[in-house]
Amino acid sequence: MAETDKVFAGSIPKFYDTLMVPLIFEAYALDMAELVAASSPGAVLETAAGSGVVTRALAPRLGAGARYVVTDLNQPMLDYAATRQGDGADGNSGSSTGNINIEWRQADALKLPFEDASFDVVCCQFGAMFFPDRTAGYAEARRVLRPGGRFVFNVWDRIEENAFADEVTNAMAGLFPQDPPRFLARTPHGYHDVALIREDLSRAGFASIQIDTREKLSRSPSAREVATAYCQGTPLRNEIESRDANALQLATDRAAQAIASRHGEGPVAGKIQAHVIVAAG
Repeated sequence: MAETDKVFAGSIPKFYDTLMVPLIFEAYALDMAELVAASSPGAVLETAAGSGVVTRALAPRLGAGARYVVTDLNQPMLDYAATRQGDGADGNSGSSTGNINIEWRQADALKLPFEDASFDVVCCQFGAMFFPDRTAGYAEARRVLRPGGRFVFNVWDRIEENAFADEVTNAMAGLFPQDPPRFLARTPHGYHDVALIREDLSRAGFASIQIDTREKLSRSPSAREVATAYCQGTPLRNEIESRDANALQLATDRAAQAIASRHGEGPVAGKIQAHVIVAAG
């Protein structure tokens, strides 16, 4: 993973939340919120929370008085998530959603600043792909879980199973044939091998591992909006601008053309697919 793969700064958080979240993340966030809340946990830790789509879905489902700690390594994303959650959330102090007190805290998922056995559930939506050492990240999740606790997370399936991401990546290869931007294939869609995921979790000490591959449909009002989401709302933007500082609009145009050629000029829909994992023990 390149260093730029982890940079969510500038205007990226806003584009990410307003465009990428409804495009591909929201439906899986609802699934995760349901999975996490099903056991009525008294204490939940969310890692790699991004712009807070899971936080917004999960907080209203938790029981009165539950502790909910929301973390991310990237402070700009965490700040944005806190502002989206509701009044009084400033990214540095607790905020309240109904009877739930949310604690926002910058934290590295590989070095969690929490005591052993502190949480009933640790959840992480589409963050494990960014861990430089996934087994270490999983071991940290297990360390802070109480006996009987669950680690709930998801990762994207291979890029060929995710239509828009694949089409944008191919369009970028056409625009920069000598040095194709590969962020989407390399990182978000680079950790999809189910056998490897099981092996990493087992090495981290998890004994019970359930993996469910879920296909959904991604929808958008236009190919242009999809292209803007991927090219300007993810670290793909960093790769484009590193190749040509003035090429962002051209790259967005090429991506929009590629998507429209496959899905039409009006509202578009494309397949997305991810693995949803629940680990315990």
